[in-house]
Amino acid sequence: MIDFPKRMLPQYLKLLEIRGVPAASFAECIKWCRYFLDFYEKYPAAISQAEQLPFFIEKLKAKKQSDLQCRQAAYAIKVFLEIQKQEDVPQIRNQNKSQQLADVSDSPSVQPVTVRRYASHYSDAGYQEKSDSPEWDAVLANMATEIKVRHYSRKTLKTYANWSRQFQRFLKNKPPLELTSDDVKKYLTYLAVRCQVASTTQNQAFNSLLFFYRHGLKREFGELSDVPRAKKSLYIPAVLSRVEIDAIIGHLSQPFSLVVKLLFGCGLRQFECLQLRVRDFNFDAGKLTIHGKGKKDRTVPIPESILPELQAQMRKIGELHDQDLAAGYDGVFLDDAVEKKYPKAPKEFIHQWFFPQKNLTLVRENGQRRRWHLHESELQEALYPAVRKAKIPKKVTSHIFRHSFATHLLQAGYDIRVIQTMLGHSSLKTTMIYTHCVPVRMVKEPKSPLDL
Repeated sequence: MIDFPKRMLPQYLKLLEIRGVPAASFAECIKWCRYFLDFYEKYPAAISQAEQLPFFIEKLKAKKQSDLQCRQAAYAIKVFLEIQKQEDVPQIRNQNKSQQLADVSDSPSVQPVTVRRYASHYSDAGYQEKSDSPEWDAVLANMATEIKVRHYSRKTLKTYANWSRQFQRFLKNKPPLELTSDDVKKYLTYLAVRCQVASTTQNQAFNSLLFFYRHGLKREFGELSDVPRAKKSLYIPAVLSRVEIDAIIGHLSQPFSLVVKLLFGCGLRQFECLQLRVRDFNFDAGKLTIHGKGKKDRTVPIPESILPELQAQMRKIGELHDQDLAAGYDGVFLDDAVEKKYPKAPKEFIHQWFFPQKNLTLVRENGQRRRWHLHESELQEALYPAVRKAKIPKKVTSHIFRHSFATHLLQAGYDIRVIQTMLGHSSLKTTMIYTHCVPVRMVKEPKSPLDL
């Protein structure tokens, strides 16, 4: 049986403790993870470990494991995958780490930080990893170049590259010049029939391979009309009441409580909130500029009820910025080639993250130390125990506050197109899904037949 990765063990046990798992169950959780790793090694599929988890649970049920054991195994493995996802970003540790920590700790006002080497924005995309087929590596490099030229997001690059690699493993390194549309049909059929993936997952694979063929292989995709497609379900987003939201915020500490207030008060996506900068706040006009998906900007009103908290956070990061400069930091990261165009810009306060990472500094290859923004995993780790303490019987993620934002505005009588603009949706159909979350207000409200 495969051993549990030793480098992940301390963090895994710590996260189990934070999640409220009894210490007596730690060994059981590690056992389930080892079983899962062994299963994934013996029965590899052209999908990720997260998508392989349902098949592993079905295997346990087939072996007469109880429902309780299956739930325990699923939870233990999900925690493991959560930590593994955080470690997927390649980080080459600095050889002079201890010396740099000592230099930073010399300043009495600055706490020691964890220093990591930061190589490239695109280093986590997966296409740079060499495989057994140089031909596939060259095609993926061409596809990555096309994505960068179009200024697509780094997550898009990572997703397309991962699906292409899985397609490569499914075909067992079949030469790219010999690929046909039938290969795509077989793979999509495998995902829909054998793997039983969700419709959104299959559509994501379809779009990734479409881009791979057109811009990597430089050929047309072909007709795929007879490919079985996963059934698309009608998704109705979960929402929280104002009482539930206030209860969760009451169990959060700063800055996480302020993050949740912005998520709900402005309808932000998680990455939009965590990547806010000082320059995005216009307190005089009461407007917040949001840099959304697809590099599309929008503005929303700043909630007046949290103005004092926002201004207090502004003062805190101003003090942190001054301490960073005194300790030899070179500001914060700017996107793409902005740093080269404005070499002095990273040190300016207006570019400072509004929610900076307090215990993490990234180091460029030239030795420059830059501060990064609050990581998504930290928000999730703070949110989970807060939801448990508030006793909310719903699956609560950071995105549920955006759903609640739209639903509460609909209940207040705001026009659906106004909400569409505030959410940054390109299509009104996307915003219309929230009408299913609002009770129908009619002269004669429909009732259940049992109540007639």
